Amino acid sequence: MLKILKQTGEPETTGSCNADLKLETQLMPEPQFRKALALENKRAERSSRRFILMLLESDSLLKCGTTHEAVYRAIHALVTATRETDVKGWYKAESVIGVIFTELGAAEGHSVANALMSKVTQALSSSLGIEEINKVTMSFYVYPEEATMACRNALDPELTGAGTGPHGCAKCVKRALDIGGSLLMLLLSAPLMIAIAVAVKLTSPGPVLFRQQRIGRCGVPFTFLKFRTMYQGNDVKIHQEFVARFIKKEIDPAGTHYKLTSDPRITRVGALLRKTSLDEFPQFLNVLLGDMSLVGPRPPIPYELESYQTWHKRRVIDVKPGITGLWQVRARSRVTFDDMVRLDLRYARSWSLWLDLRILLATPRAVLSRAGAY
Repeated sequence: MLKILKQTGEPETTGSCNADLKLETQLMPEPQFRKALALENKRAERSSRRFILMLLESDSLLKCGTTHEAVYRAIHALVTATRETDVKGWYKAESVIGVIFTELGAAEGHSVANALMSKVTQALSSSLGIEEINKVTMSFYVYPEEATMACRNALDPELTGAGTGPHGCAKCVKRALDIGGSLLMLLLSAPLMIAIAVAVKLTSPGPVLFRQQRIGRCGVPFTFLKFRTMYQGNDVKIHQEFVARFIKKEIDPAGTHYKLTSDPRITRVGALLRKTSLDEFPQFLNVLLGDMSLVGPRPPIPYELESYQTWHKRRVIDVKPGITGLWQVRARSRVTFDDMVRLDLRYARSWSLWLDLRILLATPRAVLSRAGAY
């Protein structure tokens, strides 16, 4: 995400403003503009064709209580400096005007943003006085050319398309379910987990727990826990190359499995643990620590993220990763990667406490069926 800031000044309030038909026809109202921005963001995620969002902000120049003439001149300057096909509207009513520039061609994003900034600055300079210009802040966002997984971006639904998943009280309820459910499972499974730990330790050299860096919500890395199912010192390139080819649809076009089968790195005990998903039990500690949820998308390994298309990354923005999820109970390693991501995004869009409970109740049957487990 590229952000360029220019020309800031001190707020000042004078006069009053009244509704004007010309202003209404020049700029989209805030709800319509934000909807247009969200749609353009989705298009860019799918096609990787960039767009630029320009925000013209002034708490003193654009809001009610300012001179109506200055507002009109600022809007007139924007209309002059932009194309008819560029989408113009209120990003935030009476304080921030937004312009969506599309069809930018093959030019590099920084160059386009700088050229647009110069053009708009020149237009504003010819329409506004020095004091008025000093009250204006311009910022440019290039998307998805430099889209990041930083939480700062994820928390801006207009720029990232985030904003799905639980919020407010619902978020607290989901967290309460996570804490209560993970504590209960850790207590009930303690004898079994001790037995698994002994089996892992006695059958192959190495630690009982496998620790790996995974990517959590908003791109924040965390230490992911599992019972170790592989021999020590194995080559990660085997899985890394497989995942990259699978995501790019270079292998398994029929979508028969997502995981690498017949993996020579897996121990005999590890194969059993994977078939029964018992290797996942230490992740209840991840849930208790707040890095994961009981229900959510599976957390990717950093090298998996490198092969993601832009729209794939939404699965690690919208909600916390989980131990189980819609993908696990509906398909479990029997669908293409794109279909897996669609299931994760559907979960984020339609989240409810009842949906989480249904997924949790369906998980034991999915595990016992062993379909798609490797």
